[in-house]
Amino acid sequence: MVGLLVASPIFASLAKSHNPFRLIGVGLSVWTFATAGCGSSFDFWSIAICRMLVGVGEASFISLAAPFIDDNAPVPQKTAWLSMFYMCIPTGVALGYVYGGVVGSHLNWRYAFWGEAILMLPFAVLAFVIKPLQLKGFAPAESGKAQVVASVSEGSEASNLNDHVSEDISDQASERSIKSIGESRFLNQLSQFSKDTKDLLQEKVYVVNVLGYIAYNFVIGAYSYWGPKAGYNIYHMSNADMMFGGVTIVCGIVGTISGGFILDQMGATISNAFKLLSAATFLGAIFCLTAFCLSSLYGFLALFTVGELLVFATQAPVNYVCLHSVKPSLRALSMAISTVSIHVFGDVPSSPLVGVLQDHVNNWRKTTLALTSIFFLAAGIWFVGIFLKSIDKFNEDGENQISLDSKANMKPLLEGNGDNL
Repeated sequence: MVGLLVASPIFASLAKSHNPFRLIGVGLSVWTFATAGCGSSFDFWSIAICRMLVGVGEASFISLAAPFIDDNAPVPQKTAWLSMFYMCIPTGVALGYVYGGVVGSHLNWRYAFWGEAILMLPFAVLAFVIKPLQLKGFAPAESGKAQVVASVSEGSEASNLNDHVSEDISDQASERSIKSIGESRFLNQLSQFSKDTKDLLQEKVYVVNVLGYIAYNFVIGAYSYWGPKAGYNIYHMSNADMMFGGVTIVCGIVGTISGGFILDQMGATISNAFKLLSAATFLGAIFCLTAFCLSSLYGFLALFTVGELLVFATQAPVNYVCLHSVKPSLRALSMAISTVSIHVFGDVPSSPLVGVLQDHVNNWRKTTLALTSIFFLAAGIWFVGIFLKSIDKFNEDGENQISLDSKANMKPLLEGNGDNL
């Protein structure tokens, strides 16, 4: 998580000066070597560091993959394509459990990591070999290496003007030039990152969307951590881990794909995305809340399954809003900041806070009901987004009408005779 949160904004910022497709290749390469390192670890800290680097590799995908999909998907199927991408998360988790269990039991846990690294290696190589794609909103960027080489060569040409300067002094000048160029580029990128972040936070629709996503992820994160324990205590499930895990994975896959296809059928707009987000989350909250009120295990499982199907239908719409509520050049950063926010303020603090609440009330049914009610907060925030987008559209229409009126008033003057002039 540390590697993911730190590196996501960095990859998003580098996309302005380096080809984003190659940055994905860098991320996949880091991920490959870090995963192989996990299999070769010799103590706790070595595997912890490798796990952090795995997060760095994931960060390139978190920031850059969704904008690529959005650029290349057919217009009527943009959210369906996004839903297919985000569906891979629960699918990967499910396959990972099976793969890890089979390899770990038949060979050794280290082989599970090494096998993953081998499977990823061809994709990392392809990201460097095939013709790179360019993200919309980004000017084709020269490689940083070429810029440094060019600057150093300019410095070398300047130093050659004086034939009496010694090679040692020339080398020192070149080193200072490289250092100065590096510092200047770093400061420029830092300044650009600060400006872009400020511009991003001024996008009200984007901010509201992320706030709703934080509240939503607060519940989902606590469900994944405390759900099995709560199920065991309330319903005396003998295999609570398998039940909760199975329901979450199936609902994650089906719900995520369904959400994307439904939004495409409604018409993929930000207003429709907010309508789907608020409605699906509100209804999902009702089903999940009612499920925890029942005493029957089978009744609970039936209603909870429907509830999770509904709440997982938000994955494609919420990311669609993140991509389309900002300027094209800010899409990578918008995905990065969204990811950082939902983890730092959502699922990371939710698990310990729910633990504190349970220690205080000492009743898992009351704790889960209190936690589930936060879904209503998420639905309410996304409902506000509908009105916010309507106000923005009204203002834009007003500005467009003023512009048209101005042109209409100028037309007689421009087309008239000398008397009109």
